[in-house]
Amino acid sequence: MLYLDNSATTPIHPQVKDAMLPYLLEEFGNPSSKYYEAAINAKEAVKLARKNVASLLNCQPNEIIFTSGSTESNNFIIKGMTDQLKSHGNHIITTNIEHSSVLEVCKYLQTIGFELTILEVNAAGHINAEQFLQAIKPTTIFASIQWGNNELGSLNPIVKIAEICSKNNIFLHADATQVVGKIEINLEEVDGLNSISISAHKFYGPKGSGAVYLRRDQYGLYPSITPLIHGGGQEDGLRSGTLAVHNIVGLGKASEIAKQNLKKNISQLYELEAYLIKILQNKFGNNIKFNYPTQNKIPGIISVQFIGINNEILVKKLAPLIALSTGSACSSSKPSHVLAAIGLNLNEIRQTIRISLSPYIQQNELNVFNEL
Repeated sequence: MLYLDNSATTPIHPQVKDAMLPYLLEEFGNPSSKYYEAAINAKEAVKLARKNVASLLNCQPNEIIFTSGSTESNNFIIKGMTDQLKSHGNHIITTNIEHSSVLEVCKYLQTIGFELTILEVNAAGHINAEQFLQAIKPTTIFASIQWGNNELGSLNPIVKIAEICSKNNIFLHADATQVVGKIEINLEEVDGLNSISISAHKFYGPKGSGAVYLRRDQYGLYPSITPLIHGGGQEDGLRSGTLAVHNIVGLGKASEIAKQNLKKNISQLYELEAYLIKILQNKFGNNIKFNYPTQNKIPGIISVQFIGINNEILVKKLAPLIALSTGSACSSSKPSHVLAAIGLNLNEIRQTIRISLSPYIQQNELNVFNEL
């Protein structure tokens, strides 16, 4: 079977598995303990992982906070920062194609007194900087804007939005789950971007492991933020709980591999995408319609309608040959709010599948589509 659901999750890279195993079987020390060898080894492993994640994102290691993944990271930043900033205003901005771990949190904040603006994307799944600027109010304190979308691959103009937020003293968070390892990221050059969320399992690391990047100020201090998880004070008191060293090691190794292979992987994804699009066009012609944007997108994500065919039936029939999805793995029981946001009707949504490629497959493997 050819696995093409990499936006949902990726397999663990063999080198990541090998890096993790010692911390499951032998080096089981608690990095918060002191003096004895197992604890010291665990602490050093966490330190190296933090350095590797920071290197991939081009930020400082002390700006990385380990979490269980992007859902926790999004909840932590959105709830924690708005709680601290509420004395300065109550208005927050997001978009209508965000992951549910952003949208549902923002909707929750509405119930406790925050005002929410949800920006509508265009037919290609983008917002623009002018649209964002027009949404700002004197009471705006926070914005969470998805960097890249998991269903369409659309990329928002985060650098321009960050500039606007910097000038208007707005805390900007970006869900970067889908872009890590697929585009070049240099957080040191995006001054107005205060935080991002990442998950290891989206770039060949383990599930249950992720991180927040949280920018420190010129004095080396984190912004005041209310922790989501209180307890023993791990991660500078921002995310308590015994560190899952094996998962953190896996995230660090996945980051190291992604950094080493970034240019090659991006090029491979573009080539695979172009090759597959050509196959689909030649094979199915007017019986398919592509939903994704042609510019400003993540390489390797293809959203396509098979006209007149129910997507769930199609995915089930193809399952012995190809692993695909009908949309986000986190909301598989509901029609896609992302596809609705770009103007598709319910019938069009229900005939759409998502193909998400991997740089670790070869072009000739995609020839299976010629046999459908």
